[in-house]
Amino acid sequence: MTHSPKLDTLARWATGERFAPLPVREDSRPPAISFEFFPPKTPALETQLWACIERLATLKPDFVSVTYGAGGSTQERTHATVLRIVSETSLTPAAHLTCVGATRDEVDAVARRYWEAGVRHIVALRGDMPGGQAYAPHPGGYAYAADLVAGLKRVADFEISVAAYPETHPQARSAEDDLDNLKRKLDAGATRAITQVFFENETFLDFLERAHKAGIKAPIVPGIMPVTNFAGAVKFAAGCGTKVPKWMESLFDGLDDDVETRRMVAAATAAEQVRILQANGVDEFHFYTLNRPDLVYAIARILGVKAVGHSE
Repeated sequence: MTHSPKLDTLARWATGERFAPLPVREDSRPPAISFEFFPPKTPALETQLWACIERLATLKPDFVSVTYGAGGSTQERTHATVLRIVSETSLTPAAHLTCVGATRDEVDAVARRYWEAGVRHIVALRGDMPGGQAYAPHPGGYAYAADLVAGLKRVADFEISVAAYPETHPQARSAEDDLDNLKRKLDAGATRAITQVFFENETFLDFLERAHKAGIKAPIVPGIMPVTNFAGAVKFAAGCGTKVPKWMESLFDGLDDDVETRRMVAAATAAEQVRILQANGVDEFHFYTLNRPDLVYAIARILGVKAVGHSE
């Protein structure tokens, strides 16, 4: 059957505003990428983690980080995972360390163990209290992340990454205070900041402008989390102060039982996010993998990052 479009519809299509495609910088190098993993709790999850690491390792990330549970609850598993990455792969691991649940001497001892094992990169965080309790510095411990950064630099010449919050840390007194805290962490010796998850690019780009005006010069790397489980993402976002936009809610509406379509929507959404950031000049990305490699691998390819062995 042949449809005869109304003249006004065709005219609207033919004469409406035109939008150019996102620019492709033909002569530019692929962006630098890094990945976050979390330590496994069971043998099955350990198998899943190492399959993820092996797949993403072919993309030659700048580094891979391994998380640290609330209250230091995964300390030994984090340490074991980091040491295995050092001994069994060519990847550069970055171990998470927090201020929670330990004295300065205990944290310093962990840092020395890492240094002696060949780990040169730490992600230094204040950390969260177990069970969602209000934060309270440990007696005799590092009070805040800036103190931890300074302490780690006294232990050894670590490369140190810290956290940044484009939408402001939920416990900060104000956006200005939060930005001042970021500056203190960088001034204490951190070399980069990695952002909390965000879903609106304008939020991140506005944050970069504010940071630049505040005198921050270190790179603030966007933290990207492809969303496949929307309900889980909403719960996570509520805990860290990230806004979930209505347009994203609409995209995933009605897909709770449609796993394959959810994955396609997730891939398209994350790909659009990183491509727009790349078009705005961003050339470093940190991916929260949730120990699942496929979406992250595809998105890295969209950014121009190819697995080792592929021709350019």
